[in-house]
Amino acid sequence: MQRTESKETNMYQKLRVGDRTISPIDWEMTPDLSFGTYESWGGRERVRNNDERVYYFFVDAWGEKPKVCLMERGIKHAKILAEIAAPADIVRHCIEGQGRSDRRERSYAIDEPLKQWLIDTVLDGGKSSFVLPIVDESINEDMGAPLPLYGEEPFTGEACTLPSEPAIISEEQAEEIITGWGFFDTFLNPDGSFTNALKRTADTQVIIDERTSLMWQRDGIDITSVRTMQQRIEALNSQHFAGFNDWRLPTLEETMSLLEPVENAKGIHLHPCFSKEQPFVFIAAQRKPGGYWFVDFKHGRAFHSSGTIPGGFGRLVRTVTP
Repeated sequence: MQRTESKETNMYQKLRVGDRTISPIDWEMTPDLSFGTYESWGGRERVRNNDERVYYFFVDAWGEKPKVCLMERGIKHAKILAEIAAPADIVRHCIEGQGRSDRRERSYAIDEPLKQWLIDTVLDGGKSSFVLPIVDESINEDMGAPLPLYGEEPFTGEACTLPSEPAIISEEQAEEIITGWGFFDTFLNPDGSFTNALKRTADTQVIIDERTSLMWQRDGIDITSVRTMQQRIEALNSQHFAGFNDWRLPTLEETMSLLEPVENAKGIHLHPCFSKEQPFVFIAAQRKPGGYWFVDFKHGRAFHSSGTIPGGFGRLVRTVTP
């Protein structure tokens, strides 16, 4: 007991991860608060500057086996530095006992018993064998096998015209849209599926879905605020990105049409021809009664943020005309 009190008194916030010493640990930071601070921009009063980094523990329960992770967080930056081999019963108790996360989320804040185990076991010279660093792999992103060339063979499938105008959508309406069109959504329509007819073009920056007559960015726009996103779109249009000046944010229907039921090798619910570097994107839809809608490619779902100045990535689209 004396050892625990001493640790609490001295904070014991240093953790060795590989050749790095991580300090301090932010015990107040949670996945929900992290999103509000660094992505939806609703908590920016906590941020001193864009270069600062905070470190916190959370429980990742998206896989078959929940795991404790150490996160490095900042503006436009999120990186898991290590997994912590915490006892399964303590992790399970944390998930079952505190539920400090949206019901559709599976990232959890740590509770007091798990915090105490971390303090007693791994922090400030504790057992390094419990800390498993995540090693970066510097490899080029696999964009999958080459797609058929657009226009090489006529499309003979069933064409589909999706709504393309911005909308204000309630949660009930979003569910109706997703189930009505048969789109895949991990939570709202896990049995859904939408078949695309993706084709490459001479410009490697874009692909065309012949079924929907939509041209998509293969990469996209880095994370930014909703206020800045429109400026980025206007800039790309003024530069005639890929030869066109009518790029826009996609609607909920257009974006959901890209979701695939099975994760690809890059860990996102998309065809591998799309980059994984835009894990969730703005869409041309505000939430009723307030907020903004996004589509999350990593977890395969639509979600909303209630922040007044949210942040997100962009993957722009345009309609291909004859």
